[in-house]
Amino acid sequence: MAWALVSAIKDQLSSLITSEFTSIADVKGEVQKLESKFHTIQAMLNDAEKRQVKEEAVKLWLDKLKDVSYLMDDVLDEWNTAMIKAEIGKQQKDDEEKAETSSAAKKRKVWPLISVPTLLQHRAIAHKIKELNEKLDEIDREGEVYTFVLTRGNEEVERPRTTSFVDVSEILGRDKVRDDLVSILLGKGSKEVRNPHVISLVGMGGIGKTTLAQLAYNDNEVKAHFEIKVWVCVSDPFDQCKVAREILESIEHQSPNLTALQSLLDRICNKVRGKKFLLVFDDAWTEDSIMWEPFRIALKYVAQGSRIIVTTRKSRVAEIMGSASIINLEVLSEEDCWLVFRKIAFFNRDPRQCEQLEGLSRQIVEKCKGLPLAAKTLGSLLRFKRSIEEWRRVLDSNLWELEVGEIESLYAPLLLSYYDLSSPLRRCFSFCAVFPKDYVFSSDELVFMWMAQGYISSKTNMEMEIIAREYFENLAIRSFFQDFEKDEDDDQIIRCKMHDIVHDFAQLISKNECFTINSDIDLGVDYKNARHLHLKILENAKFPESIFSAKNSRTLIFACQGGYNLSTLFQHFRCLRVLTLFCGYHSMLTELPDAVGNFIHLRYLYLVHYCGVALPETICNLFNLQILHIEIAGGLQKLPQGMDKLINLRHFKLDYETLGCPNINFPRGFGRLTSLRTLKYFSVNGEDDSERCKLGELRNLDHLQGTLEIDGLGNEVDQCEATNAQLKKKRNLRTLKLLFDPDKTDPKEITRGMDALVLNALEPPPNLEDLSILYYKGPIMSLWMVSLTNLKKLFFDCLFIEHLPPLGKLPVLESLKIWEIYRLKRLGVEFMGIEESEKKEKDDISITLFPNLISLEFYGLIEWEEWNGIGGEEEEEDCTRRFAIMPRLQRLSIRYCPRLKSLPNFLHTIPLQNLKMEWCPILKERCKRGTGEEWPKISHIPNIDFDPFGTIFSSSSDDEDSEEDDEEEDL
Repeated sequence: MAWALVSAIKDQLSSLITSEFTSIADVKGEVQKLESKFHTIQAMLNDAEKRQVKEEAVKLWLDKLKDVSYLMDDVLDEWNTAMIKAEIGKQQKDDEEKAETSSAAKKRKVWPLISVPTLLQHRAIAHKIKELNEKLDEIDREGEVYTFVLTRGNEEVERPRTTSFVDVSEILGRDKVRDDLVSILLGKGSKEVRNPHVISLVGMGGIGKTTLAQLAYNDNEVKAHFEIKVWVCVSDPFDQCKVAREILESIEHQSPNLTALQSLLDRICNKVRGKKFLLVFDDAWTEDSIMWEPFRIALKYVAQGSRIIVTTRKSRVAEIMGSASIINLEVLSEEDCWLVFRKIAFFNRDPRQCEQLEGLSRQIVEKCKGLPLAAKTLGSLLRFKRSIEEWRRVLDSNLWELEVGEIESLYAPLLLSYYDLSSPLRRCFSFCAVFPKDYVFSSDELVFMWMAQGYISSKTNMEMEIIAREYFENLAIRSFFQDFEKDEDDDQIIRCKMHDIVHDFAQLISKNECFTINSDIDLGVDYKNARHLHLKILENAKFPESIFSAKNSRTLIFACQGGYNLSTLFQHFRCLRVLTLFCGYHSMLTELPDAVGNFIHLRYLYLVHYCGVALPETICNLFNLQILHIEIAGGLQKLPQGMDKLINLRHFKLDYETLGCPNINFPRGFGRLTSLRTLKYFSVNGEDDSERCKLGELRNLDHLQGTLEIDGLGNEVDQCEATNAQLKKKRNLRTLKLLFDPDKTDPKEITRGMDALVLNALEPPPNLEDLSILYYKGPIMSLWMVSLTNLKKLFFDCLFIEHLPPLGKLPVLESLKIWEIYRLKRLGVEFMGIEESEKKEKDDISITLFPNLISLEFYGLIEWEEWNGIGGEEEEEDCTRRFAIMPRLQRLSIRYCPRLKSLPNFLHTIPLQNLKMEWCPILKERCKRGTGEEWPKISHIPNIDFDPFGTIFSSSSDDEDSEEDDEEEDL
């Protein structure tokens, strides 16, 4: 961890030597001395970092070095910030001079010299560098005592040779235990004394308790057996309200609006009453039976056969929970442990090499002592070691000799994997210790935090975010993360967790630097060396003022469930790079103090549940800010006027929790933020033209990627302004949402014409994959629509078009939603993209229309009367040979289309699996089973739902089903 820090400082010193700073103050020699000392010390660090585990004196030496390095980093950052501020001031001066129209006024105006930081700032920084040089001299002399082995070290992060994750979901050597557990869950051969029946899985960390519970929980027979299944991590300390909320949220699939424990338990009781219920309490620690008792009472009315699985390291927990079955997990046999190791370490390896490595691998596995996690971690490490010599080096490592009294034996394989990482990766891993156990990591937020801390080494022609994502993949593929949730579209990891043993190890590595505090009790801890804090204050709890000693902290993640004066908090933390404020649903963050502008080093600011009407103007003093993420809980109306000064901002994420758009005023000059990669929401509005942030501000934001939602299109935007936005140049955009004026009244022709011109000028980039257009009042769609050959999802809502564009020509379109098209009366061949000339041709060339469409949804088309096919019966039979229509369509939904009376003939050729039809009275009558005119077109569909309340029947059902359907129709 120290290697990366020292390396970063050395690079900054090199750039400082060449800056104009050293020409003003006599500090060039001091800076060169510092650089030379850092270079010398860097050569000692690999040996020092390994020896610190067993040698306390070496650890103290490293701590001193890190303290000086952090101080130097702050000094250099102060200098860089002063330079940025000076450059912004110069730019503002130039802009005002250009805007000045009166030559007399120009003569009267006197500008201060602001092109470089002041001489006073130079002297202050020079003095700090001199002091740090003296401290580093002392550390350098102390280092000579330890006779470190000097190495160059490897600063480069090697990209994984593969991104394939080995499937280790099957627990080798646990087949019988798994079968026994499933049998108990299904109630085979058991006499139940208490309901629900409690089963405890007991064993040491890393033994596989959670994985065994997951296998049983996801077993197909188990899924079918229970009506309600819930998995909740309990962990330590045991928070009754948090656990109750998670249970209820899992049952209701939404966040509960209750806070009192009794209210939560009452609702849980009502939800599970009489239901066969499976609950997993994962990672239970508390031995206080009083804490468990309310849950036992709330669950006593579940149906007979309900089960609770508890995973715990403590047999006492299993006893106090009244376990009817206790399964004690022992270590794996050496053979089974080797099979776990082999499955990962030999993945995609040449069979001859596997044979050569088998002897060494078995010796290495002996060191795992039967622990699956150790075998998995070492397997992940050695998977990337290609030579026998590298494997032998791992086997011969003296880290295996660590005594249990010095460090848990399980950590030896983790240490081997840790020291195999490059030093930037070590820092990224160690940083994760600031989060509590069982924390669900968002991969995006984690890599943003790494960027903010300066952990990501920049490379030529490679985005910092891409490098950070590679770091994350590197750690994940080496088993430092688990329980992956992946994006359905690109298979990237969205969220994950750390095994609690791996988390313990991260805390060991970052001891005295990372702290997670969730108590108001003064624990007597000295936080003066703390660099990363996660602070949770419960409602009505006293604030632990001892943390104010952590004045050098670089991370503050503050979760507060009660009211607290943030201004007081902000006074004590001036070195922050990362700040997250989460004030909970019942203690909303209504105002951000002006003091936030004092965090000159801040790179990452995340406001959760923010409901203030504005942000303080002082936030524009955060010249180093890279990520600004705000979850809006309602109320935000405008952004600060000086946002154009945030020239380093790369990601601006506005997430809104309420329905509808937030309608936020953006400031003029926003287009100067040319470093932006993420801009999830942009609004065109303002009281008059002089204040309005125009659409043309997007012109130079060509680095935008991911999702962009543009609100406020309509009367305030003309064709010229839309052209200036240059959306077509944003080649990394994948999702685009265009929102026009939401007024649903019948528009005037001039409005329709304006909207059509604006939409035509907003041609999106060719790589777009997801497009939504809302409230558009133009008569037709733009011609560029069918040129989006990468488009997978398309959504129209509240439009006044009279004809749909030829969407059947879009080659990869998978999902099409058409909602509330007010003037549309007919759908025909133009919708599928068939020209009249193509219908008349007689050649045998086959044309596929909507070749990849899987889901099609119509909603609220109140004027829609007909959905025509290709033509008449004779013509259609001929055309069917030439046109394949929607060959992959699985789901068709038609809702609230009161005038629709026909379906296209080609529907009977489509392999539909699900048809949903609601509030379509004419069509429903014509689709009556067996007798309706439209029935032959849909009779082949397995699942048809005519009921707005969700009753589904099969098209192959007997006459009794048909009679029931008729009775329901009469009702």
